[in-house]
Amino acid sequence: MQYNSQREKLVIPEYGRHVQRLITHLKKIKDDDLRQAHAEEIIKLMYSLNPNNKPGAETTERLWNHLFRIADFDIELTPPNGIIPTPESVRKHPQKPAYNKSRIKYRHYGNYIQKLVDKTAEETDREKQVQYLVIIGSYMKLAYKTWNPEHYVSDEIILEDLRNLSQGRISIPDNLYLDALSSSKTVRKEKPKNPVIQTRKKRRKRR
Repeated sequence: MQYNSQREKLVIPEYGRHVQRLITHLKKIKDDDLRQAHAEEIIKLMYSLNPNNKPGAETTERLWNHLFRIADFDIELTPPNGIIPTPESVRKHPQKPAYNKSRIKYRHYGNYIQKLVDKTAEETDREKQVQYLVIIGSYMKLAYKTWNPEHYVSDEIILEDLRNLSQGRISIPDNLYLDALSSSKTVRKEKPKNPVIQTRKKRRKRR
């Protein structure tokens, strides 16, 4: 009795030992046309062994690559695309992702905030510029609260960060309204110095 551990190693186990033996026998066929015809039948068998295979050029190319790999690339065949696989072409390495190398001064705001500030600095209409600053500042305040929930953030902190991001290119008012992105307000109203006294005066007038 012969155990699998005593047999030749399977190059691609998912196709089984019989497919590997067929490909080994395929290498012994001297007639080019007969060898090509047998190879195409083996490809059909390899396709049927995996029910997840989808018809298409990509699947066909992958199966031919596997056939050449099992044959140790030592076989004369012509795949449908005409490209003969090689050990270098089959071992495809993934491309390295392009990491962002730009320096972000305030990472908790993100890189796009700097781009928005740069775009706002190019705006010549002062009214629109202030509206842009309100939107940018409101988002900065929201982002600050999200990433630093344990720290208190005031409008003064956000406005100071805005000034640093603009590098003096934008005149930023001290009374911008940064409490809500959906609010139509752009400037904070001055709070009364003593609201209790004002409330009492209004009550006296009503009497």
